[in-house]
Amino acid sequence: MPDSLTVAPTPDPRRVRAPDGSLLTPPAGWALLPPGDAGLTRRVKAAGPSWTVVEKVGRKLFSRGVWAPEAHILAARAGLEAERATPAYAKRRASDVARREREQAEYEVEFANAVLRFLRFAPAFAALGKRLAVAVTAHAIPVGSGTVARTERIPLERRAEAAVIAWLRHQTTAYDHMRIARVKGARREVRRELAEVSRALLDVHRRDVPHAPPSCTLCTAVENPPRPP
Repeated sequence: MPDSLTVAPTPDPRRVRAPDGSLLTPPAGWALLPPGDAGLTRRVKAAGPSWTVVEKVGRKLFSRGVWAPEAHILAARAGLEAERATPAYAKRRASDVARREREQAEYEVEFANAVLRFLRFAPAFAALGKRLAVAVTAHAIPVGSGTVARTERIPLERRAEAAVIAWLRHQTTAYDHMRIARVKGARREVRRELAEVSRALLDVHRRDVPHAPPSCTLCTAVENPPRPP
């Protein structure tokens, strides 16, 4: 029986590439379990040998499914469906959903306050700062957004700072329309330069000296947010 492996996809849907570079064909009787159901995937992996198909795109890894004996997949799916049909599961599921919604609401408030602490806008721009905090938070914290605000690898204050700079990069600069050379480090350098511009823009609002909003890219972006596509 084959060992459990992490493999890469190939253009041929019936073949995968092993860690040593060799091409493998799943054994007879195996089937591909598509990604998307973490509970089912865990059960299939626990049932015996399997090949987890992972594709690297840029710096991110994406699951492309799990090859495993079809009998294991069918048995795991049947067992899970039976369990999910019970009142106890429904009750536990509802409790989990309520808990996640409560945690998300608490994090939204916590994150928005962290954004306000980073902004430190002067009294003349206090209302603007609150609207900016709301806009940044709404963009950054949705579950599954993949933004820096969802990571726990860095402190909350740094998450808030990074989220503000990212929002400003997209809303107050020409970054989204720039043609950046496909050279290693080029995009990182452009982001670094734009971050300095964004920090200077924030500093303008940390001084209690009013200015004309129409001439300020930050004021314009907050007062006239882009419509959803």
